[in-house]
Amino acid sequence: QVQLVESGGGLVQAGGSLRLSCAASGRTFSNYIMGWFRQAPGKEREFVADISRSGGRTTYADSVKGRFTFSRDNAKNTVYLQMNSLKPEDTAVYYCAADNRAYMALPPSYDYWGQGTQVTVSS
Repeated sequence: QVQLVESGGGLVQAGGSLRLSCAASGRTFSNYIMGWFRQAPGKEREFVADISRSGGRTTYADSVKGRFTFSRDNAKNTVYLQMNSLKPEDTAVYYCAADNRAYMALPPSYDYWGQGTQVTVSS
């Protein structure tokens, strides 16, 4: 089992920044590919970004590429999502998730999810 707890959400004006954190406990954190997802009201949950076990590789949704940065600190069992140049359409509940697939190229299968943190961007 892996427990995930997100933090860092809040209300920010358009153009502003937030940094989300996701702290993990339980099994060896570095064994997991980590992902961020978001779900806006009335919409399906969507992929935001993922990061390899070592942190050396990241992928991003086109909608956030160039504005968001995903990083991890395996010594602290924590991942971070730095969000810059925020837009009202970034408003959503943000979730982190853990996936024990062996390689980033394999189909995702996220096994563990956090409770989410609300991000609201005002125009």
